[in-house]
Amino acid sequence: MRPLDGIRVLDFSRVLSGPYCGRALADLGADVVKVEPPAGDLTRFAHPRRNSMSYYYAQQNAGKRNVSLDLRRPEATNLLLRLAARTDVLLENFRPGVMARMGLGPAAVMAANPRLVYASISGYGQEGPWSDRRAYAVVIHAEMGLTHSQLEHRGEESRRVNDPLSHADVYAGLECTAGILAALLQRERTGAGQHLDVSMAASLLSVNERVQYELSGIDTGPEPPALSPGGSPVFDTAEGHLVTVAGDPVSSANFGLFCDVMGRPELRADPRFAGIEARARHRDDLLAIVQGWVLGFDDLDELETALARVRLPMGVVRSVAEVAASAWASHHGAIAEVSDRGDGVIRIPQAPWRFSGAEVGVGAEPAYRGEHNREVFAEVGVTEGALDHLEAEGVLSSRVPVR
Repeated sequence: MRPLDGIRVLDFSRVLSGPYCGRALADLGADVVKVEPPAGDLTRFAHPRRNSMSYYYAQQNAGKRNVSLDLRRPEATNLLLRLAARTDVLLENFRPGVMARMGLGPAAVMAANPRLVYASISGYGQEGPWSDRRAYAVVIHAEMGLTHSQLEHRGEESRRVNDPLSHADVYAGLECTAGILAALLQRERTGAGQHLDVSMAASLLSVNERVQYELSGIDTGPEPPALSPGGSPVFDTAEGHLVTVAGDPVSSANFGLFCDVMGRPELRADPRFAGIEARARHRDDLLAIVQGWVLGFDDLDELETALARVRLPMGVVRSVAEVAASAWASHHGAIAEVSDRGDGVIRIPQAPWRFSGAEVGVGAEPAYRGEHNREVFAEVGVTEGALDHLEAEGVLSSRVPVR
């Protein structure tokens, strides 16, 4: 059994935030039907590709069925309303108003299906200031304080380069997944669906654990914010690896732990390190001492064991490829293999949950555009003759390459 067996999701989303959410629901067992226009999801054209299947697209859309319609045509709207009437969740991440202009806004669709959970992801929310602005992750990072924090922490060298990961998209997808599951549970109690409005901006702000610190207006001086990972140093090891230690040695909470683990109690009396202000001024000297101690270990396990004695966690700086090859990834099944629609596979992250009483994870290969047109619409009573006519008229389209 899969947790969301029997739940159908109509996924109109594209690129990352919505597709990430739809992939999570599919991994939990929902029947997710992705709806694409003839132009296709932008990520279908991302490199690398094999057998006309984009690796990027595969990671976010594996396990979903796919239909493709010309959303400008009223016949397409009628077909999708017919499908939505038998759907539990509709997911979309267009700018506010786009779905309504296609005749598929919340009012129209929920009139056909009052039990529907209609989930919308947008940059700044469905209404109010900024709601009509275009938004990608990098823009939300700038508007919601992330880029500012990165520039302050990393300094001038990072000013012209943005973070390569799309945090705002993925966090919005996660928050939307949680909201959909909560709305489905509420529907079990009330019998009614509802419209869920998730913004990338609010999602990124909500996962920023430093908001209360930055809004307090309190100047703490050189003392690093409590539990901040920003001051955690990275060291070279004798084996040629990089490791990070979770704890800023300048901070009052951690300085003594570093003195203890290194067996250097005299550093407490060293004028350079006698107080937080002094340690902040002589940070480079302190890090050089710790670096020298780290280089004294020929074995990473011995170094981690030593740090663990004073409860300082250590991590090896690994590439994704190195993580995927680790014993941890093998034990947890952290990497899944899906078909590249030829004779090979594409390796993608497996679902992160492990249920004691249910099966979860990638359920099927990534689909080509329109691959399940006939299968899906036949399930809601569209006849073979009608499907032939809709294909001939260009209302339904597909691109299923011939190997």
